[in-house]
Amino acid sequence: MSETILVTGAAGQLGQRVLHHLTETYGVAPASIVAASRDPQKLAAFAAKGIATRKVDFDDTAGMAEAFAGVDRLLLISTDELATPGKRLIQHKAAVEAAVRADVKHIAYTSMPSPDDSLVSFAGDHAGTEQAIKASGLAYTILRDAWYHDNYLHTMPHNLQVGTWYSASGDGRVATISRDDCARAIAAALASGKTESATYTLTGTKSLTDKEIAAVAADVTGKPLAVVTVTDEQLHQGLTGAGLPEFVANMLVSADANTRAGKFDIVTDDFKRLTGGEPQPLRDFFAANKAALLG
Repeated sequence: MSETILVTGAAGQLGQRVLHHLTETYGVAPASIVAASRDPQKLAAFAAKGIATRKVDFDDTAGMAEAFAGVDRLLLISTDELATPGKRLIQHKAAVEAAVRADVKHIAYTSMPSPDDSLVSFAGDHAGTEQAIKASGLAYTILRDAWYHDNYLHTMPHNLQVGTWYSASGDGRVATISRDDCARAIAAALASGKTESATYTLTGTKSLTDKEIAAVAADVTGKPLAVVTVTDEQLHQGLTGAGLPEFVANMLVSADANTRAGKFDIVTDDFKRLTGGEPQPLRDFFAANKAALLG
């Protein structure tokens, strides 16, 4: 009898791609999968494919325990509750507690690289969740996703339009990876049936500076892009001046600081270990999303 796999955050971008790879890339039967969301109505497309859907509200521990009943392998995708410091960690701990109460056999979690040694504003949420999972006694797979290629699609179009990228990353390097490749590796881990606990860090194959990333974007789009180095304070002022919420500005500034400190300069072969393939290079990702980059 096959394992039952439940994916939280199934309506989100990462969750949708994990479900796609479970069924399409790794051939997991829809009847063995449960898609969970705060709003199950958003999961109609999965239900139409024979995937069961359940409501999971991270603020309702008892309800989560009921939703996790009968689940062998649980994927806990970190929530998007970032505006209120500490709330996301509370939600994650509640989910781990619910998994224990529901007798889940194995829990997988989407974390970030080296959360216990990071300057990123939300790193503590991930470090604390990893600790809670390890303390739960459940077998686990922790998947530490590096910075997504996709994140550049939020800011790079504007940068290319004005020809300038303001950065506080200095000469720091980051080995980015696409969200879809992370989903593919996560799905591989879920479908593997392995019972031992493990931690994987999912990165690209090459670590790049912002100047190198800008050169790739310029080459792909044919538009010049200069990186202008600024301080953390200048970057924060520019971001909030552009209308970004304080917590978002703090997150982006802290990410640049983490890069500058060399704490994102991590390259592993864990993606290949899980999938047998190579992750999509940033250049190929930019080429595939050229229209979005050009706005």
